[in-house]
Amino acid sequence: MSDVTSNPSAQPTLDKRFYVCRLLPPRSNFATDMTPEERQVMEAHAAYWSEHLRQGVAIVYGPVADPKGVWGLGVIRVKNEEQMRELVERDPAVLARIGASYEVLPMLKAAVGA
Repeated sequence: MSDVTSNPSAQPTLDKRFYVCRLLPPRSNFATDMTPEERQVMEAHAAYWSEHLRQGVAIVYGPVADPKGVWGLGVIRVKNEEQMRELVERDPAVLARIGASYEVLPMLKAAVGA
C-alpha cells in the first residue's frame, strides 16, 4: 500500500501505487550520438510521457545527467502493477526495439507536492 500525501494534513491515498522507472539507453553515449531515427523515437517517447504527465499518471520524467551515461527517470502513479507494465511496454522507446529497456522499482511510500 502507498501512503501518499501532498501536505502534512492530507489523508493517505491507498488505491494508487508509485513506481520509479529507469529507462536504460542502448549505449552509454546514446544521448550524444543518436541517429536521426533514434532521435525520432525519443521524440515520440517524450510525447508519450508528456501525455501521461498531463493525465496525472506520470509525476515527473526526464533525462538524468549521470557521469556514467545519461538515462531516463520517471515516477508514475498507477492503480496496479499491470498498469505500470502496460505503460512501460507501450513506450515508443521500447516498441521501436532500439535497445532501450526499463528497470522498475515500486516505492514503499510517496509524498507528493502540489
